[in-house]
Amino acid sequence: MKEASLSDRLQSAGKKMHVPAGKVYGRLQRVKGLCLEASGCRLSTGQRCLIERQDGSALEAEVVGFEGGRLFLMPLEQPANLSSGDWVRPIHTDTRIPVGENLLGRVIDGVGRPLDGKGPLDADDSTSLEGESINPLKRRPIAEPLNVGIRAINSLLTVGKGQRLGLFAGSGVGKSVLLGMMTRYTSAEITVVGLVGERGREVQEFIEHSLGKEGMKRAVVIAAPADSSPVMRLRASRLCHRIAEYFRDQGRDVLLLMDSLTRFAQAQREVALAVGEPPATKGYPPSVFSLLPTLVERAGNGENGQGSMTAFYTVLSEGDDQQDPIADSARAILDGHFVLSRELAESGHYPAIDVEQSISRVMTQVTSDEHQKLARQFRQTLARYNKNSEMVALGAYRKGTDPMIDQSIQMYPAMAGLLQQGIHEAADFQQSLDSLQNLWPNVRRDTRPVQS
Repeated sequence: MKEASLSDRLQSAGKKMHVPAGKVYGRLQRVKGLCLEASGCRLSTGQRCLIERQDGSALEAEVVGFEGGRLFLMPLEQPANLSSGDWVRPIHTDTRIPVGENLLGRVIDGVGRPLDGKGPLDADDSTSLEGESINPLKRRPIAEPLNVGIRAINSLLTVGKGQRLGLFAGSGVGKSVLLGMMTRYTSAEITVVGLVGERGREVQEFIEHSLGKEGMKRAVVIAAPADSSPVMRLRASRLCHRIAEYFRDQGRDVLLLMDSLTRFAQAQREVALAVGEPPATKGYPPSVFSLLPTLVERAGNGENGQGSMTAFYTVLSEGDDQQDPIADSARAILDGHFVLSRELAESGHYPAIDVEQSISRVMTQVTSDEHQKLARQFRQTLARYNKNSEMVALGAYRKGTDPMIDQSIQMYPAMAGLLQQGIHEAADFQQSLDSLQNLWPNVRRDTRPVQS
């Protein structure tokens, strides 16, 4: 029998051996602001990695771009104590986030870590950060109203289950208080609150004063304050949507409140400018305007057998400019917008919702014809009063000149009473309709909401 050659014996032995593949590490080459550059390893965009500092600690970062053999990384925390040549180790495991009933009443950050000091999250389940998109033809249409506990909204700007709305406001006009009231008084089973890019002081105040103990019992709060890295703010925005999607897919009615969509856009602007994307509109790169609908489209109704996910996004209007590029883009992709007026807030009118500038695009789908008639009559009377109020105040208008103006002057106190609501006052859907009906008692027909 012919003896096997040395090469054959080596090849046979090699097949029997199981040598684990080597781990490929990269090296940190450059730090420029918040953007880190590394080389030596191949990673895909969105993939996570750890930067191992010389003191033994590690900093998690995310790949946001590349050029040739260079990777552009953005850290999740402040990039302190980094040195040239630090090892960059890829993380190949999928990003999993905790979900389940045990999340209710908890406050977490953008990666799912608890911030409330109540110990680790004993979550029932976990899921991927990236949710699956729903075929638009398989989504259930918006056909039922959602009680948000605010009289002005329920009666004049009715919200439907699965609707996406913008809350347009400048600073200091009461948007956080309004969000807290909706959280406490809504008929939705679960509330998910995303506090993205806000001042750290406001996070604690919102939880204690706006939400309160009752609101927290059925709420999940995801917080990424202004001092968080832009990647952390982006992750917090995606995380609050993913948690809301999870509960919706379980058949629950979910109310998502994200404060704010503008801070989300600013975080993406920081990332995009850091990797060299050119600015376009008022300093915002094109990727910002393509990312906004990607995030917003995750809200809405699920398929048959699933629940609903109604979303409110606050949009900061810098200097109360309603033509801000983010505000203008959000107005185009949302199903309605509520404008909070600084003039009303300064006069002590809360919530400071400017009914004339606000609209709910699905109100006609979820309300009766009689309800819509009452709402139109209210709007017309209010507009007539506002148009002539200065003339009345100056004494230039003589009573009896125009019966319609006389009616608006007479009814304005009652109309203003309907629009105003105390912070500890709840108004359910039927109470709101009754208040609207009482203004015009001669219109007493069926004002019940449309049933699906």
